[in-house]
Amino acid sequence: MEKNAKIYIAGHRGMVGSAIYRKLEKEGYTNIITRVSSELDLRNQEAVAAFFTHEKPEYVFLAAAKVGGIVANNTYRAEFLYDNLQIQNNIINSAYVNEAKKLMFLGSSCIYPKMAPQPLKEDYLLTGLLEETNEPYAIAKIAGIKMCDAYRDQFGCNFISVMPTNLYGYNDNYHPQNSHVLPALIRRFHEAKAASATDVTIWGTGSPKREFLFADDLAEACFYLMQNYDEKGLVNIGTGEDISIKDLALLVKKIVGYEGEIKFDTSKPDGTPRKLMDVSKLHSKGWKHTVELEDGIALAYHDFLQKLEAAPVN
Repeated sequence: MEKNAKIYIAGHRGMVGSAIYRKLEKEGYTNIITRVSSELDLRNQEAVAAFFTHEKPEYVFLAAAKVGGIVANNTYRAEFLYDNLQIQNNIINSAYVNEAKKLMFLGSSCIYPKMAPQPLKEDYLLTGLLEETNEPYAIAKIAGIKMCDAYRDQFGCNFISVMPTNLYGYNDNYHPQNSHVLPALIRRFHEAKAASATDVTIWGTGSPKREFLFADDLAEACFYLMQNYDEKGLVNIGTGEDISIKDLALLVKKIVGYEGEIKFDTSKPDGTPRKLMDVSKLHSKGWKHTVELEDGIALAYHDFLQKLEAAPVN
């Protein structure tokens, strides 16, 4: 990407989009275009088409999506399917119509079958049933991957897809119901510490294993792949290392400085038993993560505290 290239980041205020924005600024890119949702509803086909016709971005990072944790995914099933399909359909097609040089579509590790072998290889896509609780979101993301490949096959578009593992970091969502597991734990332990609570209860058994990638590491990978990857299919982005929810909780507890007990509510669902990415394809392209989990959680917690001081986290 040329330093003066016009680059559109869809979803620039989210955790992923803001990390990509910071990375581009750091690398000296000056022609970055963004729109907040009040200015441009990405679900509106006509509005997105008009935006692309007017702006003609050369490069597109498609990081906009309706996202949430297990509760949000299972509660807002129709919205997760409809909104995400609309957003990606509108942006991918408009990028083609307006002859964007390259587009990167960001998906999620939940696209893989619930009981797929571990670690998850890119070619396990569509080889089994999805996790029921986030199936609508996963189906939308799978459609996005296939759409990028179809536009590549039919029209020669250089549209690529990347699948990040579980993310955390600056600008994360700490909503009590709609957040992912790591930010939820940061909030829970912080609030328990502030209230001098004797214990914190966590959903499930604590046995599922998850992989976590610092969002700024993801941005580094996205920038690298935007320069160095031009193939169909998808690329996993992760660390290739995972941790049980129980051990994760103990780590967050330590970083937050909470002294109480951890309890597990085994009546609540665990979700997928394990989700570890096979990142050998990414490593073969020449990129590896740099932020280790304990360091990253400490950075995220510091960011959480700063947000809390500026304005209470919703």
